[in-house]
Amino acid sequence: MLWHELTVHTTEEAQEMISNLLYEAGAGGVSIEESGTLNKIRDTRYGELYDEPLNDIPEGEAVIKGYYAESAAMDEIMAEVASRVEELRTFDIDPGKALISWKTVDEDEWAHAWKQYFKPLRVSERLTIKPTWEEYSPASPDEKIIEIDPGMAFGTGTHPTTALCLRALEKNISGGEEVIDVGTGSGILAVGAVLLGAKSVLALDLDPVAVESARENVVLNRLEEAITVKESDLLSLLGGEGAADTAAGDMWPSARPGHAGEQEAVHAAVAAADDLGVTLPVKIVVANILAEIIVLFTDDVYRALQPGGLYITSGIYKDKEGLVAEALKSSGFEIIEVTREEDWVAFTAGKR
Repeated sequence: MLWHELTVHTTEEAQEMISNLLYEAGAGGVSIEESGTLNKIRDTRYGELYDEPLNDIPEGEAVIKGYYAESAAMDEIMAEVASRVEELRTFDIDPGKALISWKTVDEDEWAHAWKQYFKPLRVSERLTIKPTWEEYSPASPDEKIIEIDPGMAFGTGTHPTTALCLRALEKNISGGEEVIDVGTGSGILAVGAVLLGAKSVLALDLDPVAVESARENVVLNRLEEAITVKESDLLSLLGGEGAADTAAGDMWPSARPGHAGEQEAVHAAVAAADDLGVTLPVKIVVANILAEIIVLFTDDVYRALQPGGLYITSGIYKDKEGLVAEALKSSGFEIIEVTREEDWVAFTAGKR
């Protein structure tokens, strides 16, 4: 089977947003390759060895590829993507040189080749991420295995922001907590939270493909009783007002003008559910999403947390650290810890 491969040369800062743009333009799968330079500061505390560059992509850059059906009108799609990539500059997101091209490839060239690079990875003292097709035995009884089959729709869970969130969860879950995972994607943070001792997790995502992927990975880990996956966002869940007045509001569907009916419909569906799996307010909210999105709903996260509750969030590129810190403080949070890996940042903030 033939597919059209659209390639965007961009920055690591813009990679998640451009990935979303490719999906919105109809991509059936997206791959992301960051710079493999040895100049990056990498976390090696769990035994990882980096003695050769992983690729020849310049430092700070990334190559993103979207895959489209053979019948897709690629010239139109490329024009749409190019326009929307340039629009990111108005949101203070630098897409770099943003070179875009496309070619036709055979499915076997991309659909499975990436799997050879995805091996079991220890991401914290107690957590290891393992693809379903790899054999792996825990090194100790305390080691917990997150089984994941990301397919082509979601990442492998080995991005620095995922590791930062999992380590923060490990540090702050003592047992019995109720958790909300906003923008769950593959569900990896929800699974990790339960394996670490959380009583239950409500995993939310606006993308129906993400919801399906998360549900599949929940089943893989046999955690259906502890994790509830819903197609929703936190604003809809709480019935809160969106942040449409913010420039980045266009990136958050429930905050867009004209989407009130959609938000009400989603909220009604969620409210009508017999069981969300958690009782609001909860002890922990975790969100691994773009900084520009994080700042839109810090007030809503504050409402969703118990007094003394924790907000763990990443997906934050280093130049957006101040933006997120200010939003957290403005909502009443106390910043407890800031952790970093490579060019990415994570916050652990407490509700006073």
